[in-house]
Amino acid sequence: MTPTPPPYDALLWEKKPFAEKVRMVCQAWALQGYGSPIGAILIYAVKVLAYLWAWTAFVRFTPGLGEVSEFGRWWSEPVAFQKAILWSLLFEISGLGCGSGPLTGRYFPPIGGVLYFWRPGTTKRPLFPELPLVGGHRRTILDVALYVGLQVALLWALTRPAITGAELWPVVILLPILGLTDRTLFLAARSEHYYTLILCFLFAAHWIAGAKAVFFAVWFWAGISKLNHHFPAVVGVMISNSPVVRFAWARRLMYRRFPDDCRPSSLATGMAHVGTVLELAVPITLGLGSGGTLTQVGLVLMLLLHSFITSSVPMGVPIEWNFVMVYGGFYLFWHHAAVSVTELGSLPLAAVLAVALVGLPLLGNLKPAWVSFLLAMRYYAGNWAYSVWLFRGDAYRKLDRLTKSAPWLYDQLAHFYDRRTAVGLVGKVIAFRAMHLHGRGLQILLPKAVDRVEDYEHVDGELVAGLALGWNFGDGHLHDEGLLRAIQAQCEFEEGELRCVFVEAQPLFGHSLSYRIADAKSGERERGELEVADLRQRQPWPT
Repeated sequence: MTPTPPPYDALLWEKKPFAEKVRMVCQAWALQGYGSPIGAILIYAVKVLAYLWAWTAFVRFTPGLGEVSEFGRWWSEPVAFQKAILWSLLFEISGLGCGSGPLTGRYFPPIGGVLYFWRPGTTKRPLFPELPLVGGHRRTILDVALYVGLQVALLWALTRPAITGAELWPVVILLPILGLTDRTLFLAARSEHYYTLILCFLFAAHWIAGAKAVFFAVWFWAGISKLNHHFPAVVGVMISNSPVVRFAWARRLMYRRFPDDCRPSSLATGMAHVGTVLELAVPITLGLGSGGTLTQVGLVLMLLLHSFITSSVPMGVPIEWNFVMVYGGFYLFWHHAAVSVTELGSLPLAAVLAVALVGLPLLGNLKPAWVSFLLAMRYYAGNWAYSVWLFRGDAYRKLDRLTKSAPWLYDQLAHFYDRRTAVGLVGKVIAFRAMHLHGRGLQILLPKAVDRVEDYEHVDGELVAGLALGWNFGDGHLHDEGLLRAIQAQCEFEEGELRCVFVEAQPLFGHSLSYRIADAKSGERERGELEVADLRQRQPWPT
């Protein structure tokens, strides 16, 4: 369980000027990635096995399907697929899937989820903070009761012999209400995927057709989102962090001229283009196929795509979600190859799917500030909203005034490691952000936010969201000015004690990233645009 130490003394690194720290940690990431211990990777593998075992246990509540050893006989039964979706929703909304464990900065406890969502007083992000009953910054008994009600409804459905409207209606009603009370829960449930599928189960005359449309949209828009200059940097970051590609020479190939030039190499750029084509080819081949050669080609491409993602163990670790995508690919496009999406049989549902699968993703690509990158299906494209929070001195200790289940990051790591090891590990988070194209904008923005960066504790907004909200998965809209206001209302930072930099994603066909700089007490200080062309010329560190 010992992480790979960086190639420098972390305690000496901590005292260096910020620009030098960024250079050193980025060069370390290029060869080491996050440096997660192999034991942490094995924990994720065990978690996946537990997730799969629980699914088979829920399927066995349906009489006549047989034992686990008879998987080949029952995997293609409709109830098996339906329970896979319901179980995945319960798994995710409980905080056990995406956003759990050390690769999301969650060490002790290793999950947030239920530890926050069951607890009154924790911070939430309501859709309309000023509304009575469902608004406010802190979770109430009503919020907890609604959340527990959804979990009970899902468990009840999973233990029924069959999935009918009686089992689905409580889920369909409760999840949007929870999204109104706390957008964190709606996103944690991966609603753009699982909730939309449940709507198909309930309202479609032929739900296989609707489910195909959902899977097609997920792959298609994920591919569209990578039509930018950001994705090559993602490839390099992923390969450098991959537990499979562990050779230093192979990782160096991802960069133009390591260690002096750590921008993406032509190889990384080429891999990014191939990956984009692959992600677009999967839905096209599967959508056009009818069970023959084209379908078989699509399934092979799908396996290549999700095997690469899973084996790379990306930050955020959406591992179980990738298993669902592969299972759904075989169930929907191979076993039910003859079913067309035109067989939906419900005009009202078709209208809902048009909004969820076309309207929102299109709007989210053109106007990313308006739509969560999850609802827009812009998965792992390297083009996300993000934030950096700067706490002056030990002002971060004011976060202890929040009701939360996880302590400050270094306090979590103190259960396992000495100070030197902890600093070396947490410092890699700076590299993760800086190595992406959008992170190079911090070279411009941090000096605008504070006079001297070295006087501040530099914390990625993802980690703040994990501490305050109990869930984080790359959505910078969860740790934007709304979270800053919620935290300020409870922690009361003084002027200059907490400064935040908020950077939005690049719109499709756009050429810049918008940014805001704010102080916790006095509010917004500056806003403007960062030109992507300028960022492409910069190294990940200030020069």
